[in-house]
Amino acid sequence: MPKEISPENIERYQNNLKEQPDADVIRRAVTHNGILASAADYEANNQLDPVFSLDVSSQPVSDQKRSGRCWLFAALNTMRSKVEGNFNVPKEFELSQVYLFFWDKFEKSNYFLTNVLKTADQPLTDRKVNFLLQTPQQDGGQWDMIAALIEKYGVVPKSAMAETASSNNSSELNSALNTQLRHDAIILRKLVKDGQSEEIINAKKDDMLNEIYRMLVYAFGKPTTKFTFEYRDSDNQYHIDQNITPREFFKKYVNVNLADYVSIINSPTDDKPFNQTYTVEMLGNVVGGQPIKHYNLPIERLKELTIKQLQAGETVWFGSDVGQDSDRKNGLMDTNLYHVDQLMDTDMSMSKAERLDYGESVMDHAMVITGVDIVDGKPTKWKVENSWGDKVGTKGYFVMSDAWFSEFVYQVVINKKYLTDQEREEQVQTPTVLAPWDPMGTLA
Repeated sequence: MPKEISPENIERYQNNLKEQPDADVIRRAVTHNGILASAADYEANNQLDPVFSLDVSSQPVSDQKRSGRCWLFAALNTMRSKVEGNFNVPKEFELSQVYLFFWDKFEKSNYFLTNVLKTADQPLTDRKVNFLLQTPQQDGGQWDMIAALIEKYGVVPKSAMAETASSNNSSELNSALNTQLRHDAIILRKLVKDGQSEEIINAKKDDMLNEIYRMLVYAFGKPTTKFTFEYRDSDNQYHIDQNITPREFFKKYVNVNLADYVSIINSPTDDKPFNQTYTVEMLGNVVGGQPIKHYNLPIERLKELTIKQLQAGETVWFGSDVGQDSDRKNGLMDTNLYHVDQLMDTDMSMSKAERLDYGESVMDHAMVITGVDIVDGKPTKWKVENSWGDKVGTKGYFVMSDAWFSEFVYQVVINKKYLTDQEREEQVQTPTVLAPWDPMGTLA
C-alpha cells in the first residue's frame, strides 16, 4: 500500500543527519563549490598524462560549436587524416561538415515522413507513433547513417561549402524543421484516414520535401554539385582539380570502401547475447540506404580490435556516454575523477548492463581514438580527438582511462579485415530487430 511521508519520518531523517560526523563540513563544501568540485579526486589526474606509446594522429581538432554533429565531425576527422596522408594537404584542411549536415536533415525528413505513412493506421496513443512524433529529426546519428549519406552524396572540402550561423548553432533550425514535419504528419495521416490514393499522397509528400529543401537552403546554403579544389600542400606546391563532383572527390581523395567498416557494440544486457547482430526499428536517415547493423562483442574484444586498427596506422570512430565521469575543461575521462557516492555517503553502484537497462547511460557522443598507451601488453589509457575546439583538454584532445573505456564506450567502427573468420561469419547474419527506444538506438 502507498505510504506518505509523515512528520515522524522527517524528524527521524533529521536526527539521522545530525549523527553524521562530517555533515556540516560536507554541506558547506557542496553549497559553496557544487557536487562535482567537492567530489573531485585530483590525484586521478596524475595517471592521465597525455603521452602515449602508440600515437597515430595529432591533427588540429575541429569544433562542432553549438550543434549535435559529433558523429559527422568524428567520421570526417578520420577521413581527413587519409587525405592528409595521401595528398600532403596542410594539417588545417577539413572536410565540409555542413555539406553532409544538409543532406542528413533532408534525408531524415523523408525518413520521418515515410514512417508517418507506415504508421498512419495506428492511433496517436500507439507507443511507436508517439516515439516517432517526439523528435521528427535531430542532429545526431550513427556510423551506418554516415555511410549511407556518403555513398549517396560524397563529401566536399570545407572550402566548397562553409559553415553558417544555423550549422554552428542548430537549435532554431531544429525547432522550425520539427514544427514543419509535425504539421506535415497531420496532413499525411488525414489523407490516409480519408482513403486518398497513393498517387495523391506521394504527390503531397513530394511537395512537403520541396518545402524542406527550401528551408535547408535558406539555413545552410545550396549544396554544391561541382567545384574546384585547389590548395598548396605542406611543401608549398600548388594543386588544382576543376569541376569535380562530391562523389568523385570522395573516391579520389578519401578512397575508403565504407562497406569494409562495421559497427561493433558492447551491450552486456540479457536481451542482447554476444556474437549476434542487431538493428533498430525506425532508425536511419536514407530511405533505401545502408541499414543500421550492430555486432555485439565483449568489451575486451572491442579494445583488441581498436588496438589492431591503430597499429595499422588508422584512427577509430567510437561512440560513448561522454557526460559520465568526464572533465571537459581538462579533457579527462576516468571512473576515478569524482567520488559522489563517498561524498554523499551512499551507494550509487551499477553495472554497465544495469545502467543501460535503467536509463542511467546511453551512447550520446562520437569521437575518434587516435592513440593508446600500452604497458606490459595491456592498454592503460587512450588518446581521443574530440570536436569541441582546441580550448579544452590538450589542444582539444582528451585522455580516456582504460577503466572508462570499459564502462562507457558502447561502439567502435572497425575494418572487418581485423575480425576473425568466425566473427566475419557472425557479423553477416540477419540482425535481430530491436524496439525504436532501445538504448542501442540512441544517436551520438
